[in-house]
Amino acid sequence: MLSEVLLQCYSVLQEKEVTHLVLFSENRLKDHHTVIPFVLQGLKALSMCAALAPGLAVSVLKAIFQEVHVQSLLQLDRHTVYSIITNFMSSRETELKSLGADFTFGFIQVMDGEKDPRNLLVAFQIVRDIIVKGYALGPFAEELFEVTSCYFPIDFTPPPNDPHGIQREDLITSLRAVLTSTPAFAEFLLPLLIEKMDSDIQSAKLDSLQTLNACCMIYGQKELKDFLPSLWSSLRREVFQTASERVETEGLSALRALSTCLSRSVLSSDDEDILESFLRGILQDCRHHLCEPDMKLVWPSAKLLQAAAGASLRAYYRITSSVFPLLVEQYNKHLQSSQRRTILEVLLGFLELRQKWDPEEEDKSPLLCSKGALCSMVFSALVEPNVQLQLVGIRVLTFLGLLQGLLDHLDVARLVDSLAQFILHEEDSQTSLAAMEAAGTLTPFYPEIFSRCLVRKLSEGLHSELQEESSQFQHDRCLQALAAVSTHPSIMKETVPILLQHLQKVPKGSMQAGIHSVVSVCQSLQQVALQCKKNAQNYWYFHQAVVPCLMGLAVQAAMQENTHTVLSQVLLKEDSLSAMVLVISAACMYLSPELAAQSVSKVVPLFLDGELSFLPGNSFPSTFQPFQVGWDGQHPVATQKKLVALLTAFVCALPRNVPIPQQDRLLRELLALSCSCDCPFTATAAAKCFAGLVNKHPAGPQLDELLGAAMNKLEEGLNEGPRRSQALTLLLWVSKALLLRYHPLASRLTDKLLVLLGDTVLGPAAGDGFALLMADSPDVLGKSCHADVRLMFRQRFFTECVPQLVQGFHTASPGVKANYLKGLSHILNHLPKPVLVTELPTLLPLLLEALSCLDRVVQLSTLHCLQPLLLDAPLVVSLHVDTLVGKFLGLTESPAMAIRIAALQCLHALASLPTPVVIPYKPRVIRALAKPLDDKKRLVRKEAVTARGEWFLLGTPGR
Repeated sequence: MLSEVLLQCYSVLQEKEVTHLVLFSENRLKDHHTVIPFVLQGLKALSMCAALAPGLAVSVLKAIFQEVHVQSLLQLDRHTVYSIITNFMSSRETELKSLGADFTFGFIQVMDGEKDPRNLLVAFQIVRDIIVKGYALGPFAEELFEVTSCYFPIDFTPPPNDPHGIQREDLITSLRAVLTSTPAFAEFLLPLLIEKMDSDIQSAKLDSLQTLNACCMIYGQKELKDFLPSLWSSLRREVFQTASERVETEGLSALRALSTCLSRSVLSSDDEDILESFLRGILQDCRHHLCEPDMKLVWPSAKLLQAAAGASLRAYYRITSSVFPLLVEQYNKHLQSSQRRTILEVLLGFLELRQKWDPEEEDKSPLLCSKGALCSMVFSALVEPNVQLQLVGIRVLTFLGLLQGLLDHLDVARLVDSLAQFILHEEDSQTSLAAMEAAGTLTPFYPEIFSRCLVRKLSEGLHSELQEESSQFQHDRCLQALAAVSTHPSIMKETVPILLQHLQKVPKGSMQAGIHSVVSVCQSLQQVALQCKKNAQNYWYFHQAVVPCLMGLAVQAAMQENTHTVLSQVLLKEDSLSAMVLVISAACMYLSPELAAQSVSKVVPLFLDGELSFLPGNSFPSTFQPFQVGWDGQHPVATQKKLVALLTAFVCALPRNVPIPQQDRLLRELLALSCSCDCPFTATAAAKCFAGLVNKHPAGPQLDELLGAAMNKLEEGLNEGPRRSQALTLLLWVSKALLLRYHPLASRLTDKLLVLLGDTVLGPAAGDGFALLMADSPDVLGKSCHADVRLMFRQRFFTECVPQLVQGFHTASPGVKANYLKGLSHILNHLPKPVLVTELPTLLPLLLEALSCLDRVVQLSTLHCLQPLLLDAPLVVSLHVDTLVGKFLGLTESPAMAIRIAALQCLHALASLPTPVVIPYKPRVIRALAKPLDDKKRLVRKEAVTARGEWFLLGTPGR
């Protein structure tokens, strides 16, 4: 009772009271052993008192060390002793240090023999504090090491449902912190680590290697010197002979740590250079493996050498000065492409290491000394017929080019010529793409040479292809390469005009070839925009050069519709406009608000008022009025309306805080166009633009008025008339815009969409619309376009919408039930798995019914939804396994390849359910999966093999 009272009121005790109670408790430690646990509880309370008199902490600990045999106590009582020591160490450190080594010896006696993980975590922390806080170890350093190292390596498996939550990793980390806390343990710890590394237990190897790695952070060469030969021998064996990739990785990491530790040592004139002798031993043991004819041990040796070399520039120079000449010699000796590729890959590993340090200033580095031989070797690899050898050669050449000051002018010119040859004339696309990537990487370092030797050739190649009706393949490659090398401002200012000029030249051939050319140029321009987005100055140049040009070409083409020029026809095709949309969007989304406001003040008047002054060239034959009614009372020609897609790309990509001029007028024009236009492309573009602007529009009366007008338009358009599908498109996009920002009107629009599921005409399209609502938008309503996207909008939509969907399904007529299933399937397919798993018991019967639906979109979406659930919710799914097996097997014979593949993937996942649940179906499934093995499509056969193999293994031992 006294102990419990003290634990409640220790904070209010006075110094005299504390002293009296401490002396009383110390005497009680001499009493019968049944009293001691309660005395320790009281002392724990007293150890937390702020009014503890000087000297009492030492007195209490001496009493515990002398009178209490701690390891004979129960776990909780032992934990109390550790808590008392911890409390005193945090509040009475100076007093405890006055005990000298007696405190360390006393704690060793307390801890010796401890087995409980809960107590060990506290005990390890106390030992670490003793060392780190500078308590005297005296002659007991080895004893302190022994009392903790006896637990190494940790072998602990937590019991199931352990309420304390102590994991093996917690004990490993805590013990490692003790063992690696002082160099004083080195002479005892390193032999222990070597012994455990040589054991056959993988966990012991890993723990030892990781501990050695941590030791090297605090050890110096004095502690390591005597053990280096044994350590190297163990590490070498782990890399050469291990069957575990993880052990090999940790071994290489430990070798790098050893080399780093030795590199830190400062040498005096009389000291032996231990790093030099250590690296000499490594070279002696590994070098000859690089020269073996069969090259079996090349990679293990190379990894060891690279690990040692990666420690410091000094180590790198020592290793590479010996290895580089040897690699060149072996490359010339071996004639097989595979062997030469291996040698180049080893060289590549060393070159990648060199990037860790600053560019070299001295003239005697191994790379400079071997530069001529290395370049000759790599250039010879580029002319070999083997593609894989060429790919490695290109990567090596790239790293050599990145090391500034290494290659001279002639070497760089030869490098660029080689890359140009691959880009322009290599048949293998893999090699050509690698050359483009290398050119893009190296262009910022050598812009003048790339401009003169590569950009000019690419430009000439494009021009000659126009004249000679060259292949689309060659044409696309030149365009890709021009985009790839646009990684330096001066180069970009050359390539962008070339691309824009080429856009205005239609290649000879069919209309389809012209469209393909425009799309390819736009893809290259989009890549350039994304490459220069981080540099505001370059990005603004791109914006000013590209956006007016694209809009000018499109506007001119729309005005020349009646002249039927090939270029005009090509530019006004939907594929061409869609490609231009991506370029304009990429050129606007990263603008600063100031520059964006400057630009939008010119673009919006272009579409609202026909203000053409900012477009390049003034040869526009008529007025541009995509929104206005013409003089004859008719709407403007459809081609001008199509260009609203370019306006959408521009204004919807701008940051939210950029003011849009005449925004209300623009929104009303877009609303009218989206519901009145017969062209689906134009109507969709107008609806998307309206939705994108509404999503970013500040809340208030203006927005409410605008949405009221939109609701009226939707009511009018959905009820009757020839343009109900356009009204549905507008409904979907506005619903998504409001759903993303949690606007209260979103629920009203969703209700309209749910009603439309029962419509025999619009129902299927409304069902597909749920995919649009749930998916991430890649353009106007995506985060990249600065849309207002709130967290967990999908979960909110699911909570509000799915109960109504389920109810509507049950009450709907048979002819439209599929529409409800389609909507539900799309919602569930985009829902985060944790949410879906919790709702699965109520929704699974509907999903099973969706598999019987004849609509292939519903089937595919449902299969994609079910496949992860088979793995994440086995208990719920197991209740319906009989139905699932039948449905999946039936769908493996579907006419649609995507459905057959998805059904086979679901059957594969089904085999992961508890074996007693699925084993009765094993013969039936194996028989049924014999048929897809002969499917005419390779991808189906591949999935069938995987699924059938999994079912064959079902129930076998060890599975």
